[in-house]
Amino acid sequence: MYHSAYIVARLNRLGPPPEVSHRLLNPESSLSRQNPLPVQIAYNSPSMRVSSSTTVAVRSFAKINVGLYIGAARADGFHELRTVYQTIALHDVIRASVERAAERKAGRGSQIEIVCADKRVPLDSSNTCYRMAERVMEELGASGQVRIEIDKRLPVQGGLGAASSNAVATMIALERGLKKKLPALTRLQIAGEIGSDLPLFLVGGTVLGVGRGEEVYPLWDLPAMAMVVVTPEVGVSTPRAFADWDALAKSGAELRSPGQRGASAPTRASSGGGISAPAQLTPPLPSDKLIEVGCALSAWLTGSGNTSSSPKISGYPNTGASAKGGSRAGKLLSDLVRTGIENDFERVVFPKYPELRDIKGELERAGSRYASLSGSGSTLYGLFRSPAEAANAASRLRKRGLKAVATSTLTRQRYWTKILD
Repeated sequence: MYHSAYIVARLNRLGPPPEVSHRLLNPESSLSRQNPLPVQIAYNSPSMRVSSSTTVAVRSFAKINVGLYIGAARADGFHELRTVYQTIALHDVIRASVERAAERKAGRGSQIEIVCADKRVPLDSSNTCYRMAERVMEELGASGQVRIEIDKRLPVQGGLGAASSNAVATMIALERGLKKKLPALTRLQIAGEIGSDLPLFLVGGTVLGVGRGEEVYPLWDLPAMAMVVVTPEVGVSTPRAFADWDALAKSGAELRSPGQRGASAPTRASSGGGISAPAQLTPPLPSDKLIEVGCALSAWLTGSGNTSSSPKISGYPNTGASAKGGSRAGKLLSDLVRTGIENDFERVVFPKYPELRDIKGELERAGSRYASLSGSGSTLYGLFRSPAEAANAASRLRKRGLKAVATSTLTRQRYWTKILD
C-alpha cells in the first residue's frame, strides 16, 4: 500500500500541478480539431441514440523507466521494484463523453463503450479505460452511457505505460465531463488498484516508484532532455519477462553487471596451498540489493556521486547544472552513465529478442549518452545532449529501417500544462 497522503503532501511541497481550468474542449481546441476515428466498437449495452453530451479530450502521455531493478517475488505474486519513472512528450489521445439521458431507468447503472481503430487494443472489460470508467462513475455516483475513444499512437506492449496512461486520462476526462472531481487520495487508490504504474500518471514529471511500482513519490524534476524513442514491431509480455527473471534468479546466474551497484562482486580467498579460489560467501538478499540500488539512484538524483570539484550542497537534487554554466542535460547524462544505472529486464529480454540488443547498440552508435529498454520493452530510448543531436540520430536510425522519433522528456509542470491543451 503506497502512502497516498505523503504523495499529496509532497506534491504540495514541490508545487502542485498547475490548476488546469475546467475546459470542456470546443471546436477551436487543438485536440478536438482532429478527424474522428474509424469505428470499431464494443458494446455492452443496447443501441444508443445520438448523444448531445460534450466530449472531453485528454492527452495520454507516455513514460520511460530510468533504471529498473527487480527484487524477490512477493507472496501476492508481484515483485518488489525500484525505478525512476519519467514522463515524455509522446502520447495517445483519449476522448470521453457521458450521455446522462433522462429516460434511463434508475438503478440501471452505466454502460461503457470503447472505440479504437487499433485491432490490438481490447474493447471489453479487460481494457484499463473500461475498468477506470466503471470505478470513476461508481465513486462519483454517476450513471449514463460512457463513450471512450482511444486515438492510439503509442505502441501496444511497448514498455511506455500506454494502457496505464490511457486509464488515467479517462479518469481526468470523465471528471471534467461530469464537472465533478474525486479526492486526491481516492484517485491514487483507484489507480493503484487497476494497475501498478497508473499512479505515476497522477503525478507526472520525475517520479520514484517502489513496491510493485504503484508506490510513487514525486521527485524534484529533472531538466527536460532530448531523446530518441525506437518502437520495434515485436511486443514483449511483461508477465513472461518476470517469469524469465525468476527462472534466471533460480539458476544462480549473476543478476547484475559486474561493478553495478546491487551486483555481487566476485571475491577470492586463499586455499591451503596458497592458490586463490572463489570464496563461498552468502549472496546478498534481494532486499539488500534493492537497498543498494536505491542508493545508486539517490547518488545520481542528488548528485552525491559527482566527483567534480564544483561546490555542491549534499542532499539537493541534481539539476544537471554545471558550475561553469555548461549543459545541464550533458552534466546529468554524465552522472547517469557514471552511476551505472541499468534495467534488469535487459538480462532476460535481450537473449530472447536479440534484435532489441542490436537497436540499443544502434542508439549508442548514433550518439546517445545513455540508452535503455523502457520497462520490459520492446521500446528502447536514448538520451541526447541536445534536440539537434536527437533529430540527427532519429534520421540516421530511420534510414536503417527503424521506427525512430525524436522527442523530449516532460517536466511535471509541462505535463499538466499540456495534458488538456
